[in-house]
Amino acid sequence: MTARAALMILVRQIEAVSAEITTLDSALRKENKASEVGSRLETIPSVGPVIASALRARVTDAKLFENGRHLSAWIGLVPENDSTGGKVRQNGLSKKGDRYLRSLLVNGAMAVVQKAQKRPDKHPWVAKLLGRMSAKQAAIAIANKTARIAWAIMVHGGIYEAGHRAPQYRAEACAVTG
Repeated sequence: MTARAALMILVRQIEAVSAEITTLDSALRKENKASEVGSRLETIPSVGPVIASALRARVTDAKLFENGRHLSAWIGLVPENDSTGGKVRQNGLSKKGDRYLRSLLVNGAMAVVQKAQKRPDKHPWVAKLLGRMSAKQAAIAIANKTARIAWAIMVHGGIYEAGHRAPQYRAEACAVTG
């Protein structure tokens, strides 16, 4: 009888915490929708209201980063370089940087990986990654790409468009004619 009473107390506590989480989640969604950048960031597949608000809070001015790779390195999502004697080796992730953002982006990417494992036809790019590497490595690659896309959206505006490619510039088009 006492075990049942103890479990009922736990159930009520879980229900109360769940209600509070729901309230906070809806407030976060409203705040994100009110923010122009937040709603644009949510167009990225693995980015929801929590990740978008964390990016807005932690990356106050994305223009401080030269490019998306620098933002990704600041978060800690790029391999650490080690060079000696003219040879450059890439080690694993440095794990230096913003631990909170990194974990959020990797968790969001893991959700994309899980969807791709169930429906590879819907996510061909991720399915191709999974053919070459483990699910965790693919998630980190997707998180890295997500951070770079987020930088581009925060700096240049616009929304995420699947399959969109940055303009390619040919050398002859850039040559200065005298």
